[in-house]
Amino acid sequence: MILIAGPCVIENEDTLFKIAEVVKKVQETFPELKVIFKASFDKANRSSLRSYRGPGLDKGLKMLAKVKEKFDLPVLTDIHESYQAEPVGSVVDYIQIPAFLCRQTDLIIAAAKTGKPVNVKKGQFMAPWDMKNVVEKLKESGAKEIFLTERGTTFGYNNLVVDFRGIPIMKSLGVPVIFDATHSVQRPGGLGSASGGDREFVPYLAKAAVAVGVDGLFFETHPEPEKALSDGPNMVSLKDFPLLIGELIKLYNFMRENSDRKV
Repeated sequence: MILIAGPCVIENEDTLFKIAEVVKKVQETFPELKVIFKASFDKANRSSLRSYRGPGLDKGLKMLAKVKEKFDLPVLTDIHESYQAEPVGSVVDYIQIPAFLCRQTDLIIAAAKTGKPVNVKKGQFMAPWDMKNVVEKLKESGAKEIFLTERGTTFGYNNLVVDFRGIPIMKSLGVPVIFDATHSVQRPGGLGSASGGDREFVPYLAKAAVAVGVDGLFFETHPEPEKALSDGPNMVSLKDFPLLIGELIKLYNFMRENSDRKV
């Protein structure tokens, strides 16, 4: 199982390393996992102009490089503009395309040309079968390894819902599918000048995704979610994270062992 985990945004080096240390311990505890550390150097789509965005490209990449060196973890971060692809690709192991930008052709082409694996978040406004065009753009632009990530679909105002049919539909495109369990409980703009969320539902949705046959899971986690500078209401507490992963691996292994059984 693929596990992508880390904070929403880089806040400071101390918090970044504290989270990376726990993610590394999860990797050591469950060596069957393919663990990827995730953190954003910039959150370009915050609800408010006054919201914290991150340390920026240069400082953020230096901090991610330190995580790679200190904890020996592959690193993923997202890009928002085409010019960011080359410098980001020179540091990280995986490049991510944010959900709101999953149709941006120039951004997708730039990510593919780095030669790095590319994870594309399915837009909240996209049907799962429409991600076929995104996969084709990436392949035709030279991408060798592609992930698609489900993160919920817009359902009225300030709400998301997960249609689990999307997981097998996107798997039929021939690429691994990841389930973003934390952003799927987000309430976009739900707090007026920031997004809200319902973190208590994260374990339920994650277990449902594993039962449906997802290839990996995506979590944002923080030592103190209530004090996090971005997406706190939907992040998993760092102290609860290892236990949750252990439960999900048991379910994942059970599903694989019984995948040949007929319903």
